[in-house]
Amino acid sequence: MEYSHKIENDILVLRLSGDLIGENHGPELISIINDTINDDIVFCAIDIQDVRYINSSGIGVLITILTKFRNKGGEVVLIKPSDSVEKLLVITKLNSIFTIVTNLDQAFRELVKS
Repeated sequence: MEYSHKIENDILVLRLSGDLIGENHGPELISIINDTINDDIVFCAIDIQDVRYINSSGIGVLITILTKFRNKGGEVVLIKPSDSVEKLLVITKLNSIFTIVTNLDQAFRELVKS
């Protein structure tokens, strides 16, 4: 998996690609999340349109990210999951826990409402 991150409009934007297998990059992502929250940024948009596969550890990473932001009064939005990832989100019922949007602009609008 590859990832990049930036702060835009006081929102952490994470872009993930490849296979989200938590044990590989999970600790690095959680470190970025902790640093961001320590900087008083409590909203996150995760672009997962280029993620091909998520295993159970990857799901755990997403849930950990969501929990950390919500515990600080924030929110997380997922951007444009692929068909296979969206099916997984439906099967695991995570589609009812995460807000799922189609693009970054929509993510910003959703997070501003939070």
